[in-house]
Amino acid sequence: MDFFGLLTMVGGLALFLYGMKTMGDALSKMAGGRLEQVLERMTDNPVKAVLLGAGVTAVIQSSSATTVMVVGFVNSGIMKLSQAVGVIMGANIGTTVTSWVLSLSIRQTAQSLR
Repeated sequence: MDFFGLLTMVGGLALFLYGMKTMGDALSKMAGGRLEQVLERMTDNPVKAVLLGAGVTAVIQSSSATTVMVVGFVNSGIMKLSQAVGVIMGANIGTTVTSWVLSLSIRQTAQSLR
């Protein structure tokens, strides 16, 4: 890796960190205490946090988007890290379940075409 590649990588990392900080600040200003209370109730139990993560991922069809939102919530202080772990695990489980359902439906369709 040459100097320009290293400089590009460091610049990209700095831009990413700045964006995360800006997003966290904006979330904390916009959401206020109400979103924090709602998320506290929905993630006070690890099982509920996993189910929330899986549900959100099923609705928006992207575990990456769910994870980015959760990281923004933790960064802004709306969620605690212990709550975020369950939601992110649920997001990954939701993606896996969605993939399995899709693969089983494709297999069923292929078998019915024979």
